[in-house]
Amino acid sequence: MRNDKWDAGRIARQDGRIALITGANSGIGFDTAAVLAGKGAEVVFAVRDIGKGEEACKAIRKDFPDAALQVMLLDLADLSSVREFAYAFLARYSRLDLLINNAGVMVPPQRCVTVDGFELQFGTNHLGHFALTLLLSGLLKQTRSSRVVTVSSGAHYFGKLDFSDLNWQRRPYRKWQAYGDSKLANLYFTRQLQMRLAEDHASTIAVAAHPGWSGTNLQRYEPLAMLMNRFFAQTSAMGALPELYAATARDVAGAEYFGPGGIGGLRGYPVRCSSSRLSEDQGVGQRLWEVSEVLTGVFWQ
Repeated sequence: MRNDKWDAGRIARQDGRIALITGANSGIGFDTAAVLAGKGAEVVFAVRDIGKGEEACKAIRKDFPDAALQVMLLDLADLSSVREFAYAFLARYSRLDLLINNAGVMVPPQRCVTVDGFELQFGTNHLGHFALTLLLSGLLKQTRSSRVVTVSSGAHYFGKLDFSDLNWQRRPYRKWQAYGDSKLANLYFTRQLQMRLAEDHASTIAVAAHPGWSGTNLQRYEPLAMLMNRFFAQTSAMGALPELYAATARDVAGAEYFGPGGIGGLRGYPVRCSSSRLSEDQGVGQRLWEVSEVLTGVFWQ
């Protein structure tokens, strides 16, 4: 990877490829979808709100009238919805080139839980994507040179999983700690997934990315952060570049991690980046994988 200003203009044509993006109706997911659609990929918007997904597609078609865009219902905070989505996708598509686990929730104002009773951030950001990826893993492995891109965050640096209380049922709830935990889980998941893909001799690779400080509605629960976005955040289009690099660049290898190259990884053009030492602990990663299989009822095959 060259350490210069890589942007979406360098992405090769994506004709014939299928890209599935969670949370594609807004923020960096929308910008990622728009770029891939403009390059010729068929983009599936996996969203909680069909109406918002359709509006996002209309916006993209203003620039790319012939874009191949599909909207499908997916609520990552409901494992039954994840299963229904996966079964519907498998019935409709015979390939999956890009799975971009982009959607997320950040620091809700109180302790919230998913439909299945998991802490909302851990359940949505990690468990929902974990189940989705495993349910689609067979199709991914059948698709030559496919990729799974999972979006983490610099917040993973203050994550530290407590396996005795993953859902914050006994500890006093700390929303930022819970967010960091979920983003740390994204990195464990990426590395463990890559190990299993390699063991299966699959051409699929698993990589991770983070958007730095990007101005999106992800910060909607934090009024101060929304205010500071005006002065410090980069655009969502810039924030989308690391996941676009991870999804399309030719020199990407499994288990790599990409983010903005500016000071502190907060802004700038994408580069390979490092993660916390804790995130590299294979023992913890293995334990999280096994626990996640039990919690979701979805197992690697």
